[in-house]
Amino acid sequence: MSRGFSLVELMIVVAVLGILAAIVVPQFQEHATMARGAVSKDSLRILRSAIELYTARHGGIPPGYKNDNPQNPPDGSDFCQQLVDGRYISEMPENPFNKRQDIKMVGNSEILPQNAAGQFGWIYQPATKTIRLDWPGSDKSGISYYQY
Repeated sequence: MSRGFSLVELMIVVAVLGILAAIVVPQFQEHATMARGAVSKDSLRILRSAIELYTARHGGIPPGYKNDNPQNPPDGSDFCQQLVDGRYISEMPENPFNKRQDIKMVGNSEILPQNAAGQFGWIYQPATKTIRLDWPGSDKSGISYYQY
């Protein structure tokens, strides 16, 4: 009498593990996506609060303008320098979907894009103090990530 497993027994075990993996892996992926959505909302909350605080401390001028002059074109590096100085935020949060921190700046007379393309971390318009996540698609509830 041999003490090893037969080929049939091993195939059954592999099949059962495959079925379990097919059930469990999509659940983990769904939870990971939900977590990214939650991080996105929290990052936007932090950024919006920092923008409001900066605006209040600088005579109603939002971050993004060189030398706090709204006549200058908005610039992403100015935005980051103005907010990431320890008084507002310690570091620029990254978009949890594409891992980017860069900002697409929208000029004063320009219109915000209708949809996200996922090419930047964030889309920001200083004139309206609007900041959005640059990621297409929507969450489980059908809410567009861009509309968070």
